[in-house]
Amino acid sequence: MNANRKAPGDFPRAIIKRRAVLSLIWCVPVVAAIVAGVLVFQNYKRFGPVITIQFESANGLDANQTLIRYRGVRVGAVRSIQLTRELRHVEVTARLERFASGLAHEGSVFWIVRPEVGVAGVHALETIVSGPYIEALPGDGRGKMQNHFVGEDETPVIKHGSGTEFILEASSIRSLGANSPVYYRGLQVGKVQYLELSADSTTVNVHVLIKGSFAPLVRSNTVWWNAGGININWHLLSGLNMTAENLRAVVTGGVSFATPSNPDALASPGTSFTLHNKPEAKWLDWEAHITITNAAVSTPGNPATIDFDNLSQAPKP
Repeated sequence: MNANRKAPGDFPRAIIKRRAVLSLIWCVPVVAAIVAGVLVFQNYKRFGPVITIQFESANGLDANQTLIRYRGVRVGAVRSIQLTRELRHVEVTARLERFASGLAHEGSVFWIVRPEVGVAGVHALETIVSGPYIEALPGDGRGKMQNHFVGEDETPVIKHGSGTEFILEASSIRSLGANSPVYYRGLQVGKVQYLELSADSTTVNVHVLIKGSFAPLVRSNTVWWNAGGININWHLLSGLNMTAENLRAVVTGGVSFATPSNPDALASPGTSFTLHNKPEAKWLDWEAHITITNAAVSTPGNPATIDFDNLSQAPKP
């Protein structure tokens, strides 16, 4: 028997270790799935309702590119554009952001903003580069939920800022438009809101908005005239006389007003006046002593204090 031969019990024994049920390599897809789930949930929380808007034309609009904005903030995006069944209109499908869900109510208005050149200047010039977008205007918040809307063909009348509205009646309009300036002694104190035909179609009603701090300048005996363009007068002795309010009024049109040296009572919001084609010479010589501030106004012999923040505006009929 070989003396060097080892007995069976002298051999080393193998140590068997059990593998872990889950390897660390499996943590990677698990973590990735959790992160993806969180991102999907966060995106889902951002999603608001889907709405459809019907327009006459979708010229300039692109699916997945055109945005819906309100006060310059993105509130949604266009998802698809297609023709209606009768092929007469375009139906735009868009998804709103969750924080803008209030736009999906009755009374909300949508319209396409494109670059415009008018008497009041250039509007939405940035859309030449970025492309048209859809502007939204929410309703009063009391309407029911709604998912289908008919878009406006033109920009609706929107009152920006505070002020007092008056109505000027003219037989015809030469060079006035929305946002045309309103002047007092050459200083811009307001602007034209919008124009419309009277109920009997005999006159044009020009709705002007005067800033709150200048509203006391308008009295019941105030006179108004068209300040746009250039006035040319010929006198035998003095020759040719040309006058204009300023360069902007020549280009965009405008309205001026004057109050007599003995002003009457304050004109109530919504008061109607006659819009004359040109001023009389005596109107330009009037010097109404009206002290104005942003909070109060007083006139000689008739002191008054007015809270301009609470002055009402005449609603659009």
